[in-house]
Amino acid sequence: VDERGRMVILQVLTAEVNGHLREELLQKALDIYLIKRSIEWVRTQLIRLEELGAVTITEDEGKMIAGITRAGRDHMERRSRLAGVAAPDDKV
Repeated sequence: VDERGRMVILQVLTAEVNGHLREELLQKALDIYLIKRSIEWVRTQLIRLEELGAVTITEDEGKMIAGITRAGRDHMERRSRLAGVAAPDDKV
């Protein structure tokens, strides 16, 4: 579930015009894909994605804002593979 959740986060960020979303909007997007998890779980996944170089994290009023990086986009475009993140598929 963690690897798939990370992939969904990257997919949602890729679809955003500016490539950024706040943590609570990412949580809602995960709910749509039936990955219903706490905000703490979302934060943990964002931290892991940042460690992998797939996202940058900034904070606003104590809330995380994730922005996709070139490495995250490369993973979603199947140009490279990030360990710990599910491969993108056509079903999502």
